[in-house]
Amino acid sequence: MDFLAWLDPGPGAGLGAVLLVSFLSATLLPGGSELVFAGFLARHPEQLGWAWLLATLGNTAGGMSTYALARLVPRPQAPDKVRWLQRHGAPALILAWAPVIGDALCAAAGWLRLGWLPCMLWMALGKAARYGVVAWLTP
Repeated sequence: MDFLAWLDPGPGAGLGAVLLVSFLSATLLPGGSELVFAGFLARHPEQLGWAWLLATLGNTAGGMSTYALARLVPRPQAPDKVRWLQRHGAPALILAWAPVIGDALCAAAGWLRLGWLPCMLWMALGKAARYGVVAWLTP
């Protein structure tokens, strides 16, 4: 039995799973959207464009939800750990894809009240590049 067969009820449902898992893994919940993305591409390489787009959108939306929640937290004096982000601004969110620090960067950007549009665009660029690398490495 093909290992991925149980995971994939078809391209439509599989794309929905890529979107959902990508969103959830970009929040504070643990997840491995790259594995789901690569598994989907292994079964449906013809769906690369849609899978890449949906994974990027879902992951960016998840990062922006962390950003939005952090904006609700009162903002006293910024601790030293977030001053780096304050100095570099929204372009630092190109690293929002990175494990461990990515969620923290999204939260810190919201807490610092950096502009949402530049944050979203830099975040999306980094996440799109990451899924592009995963797609390139997927046989």
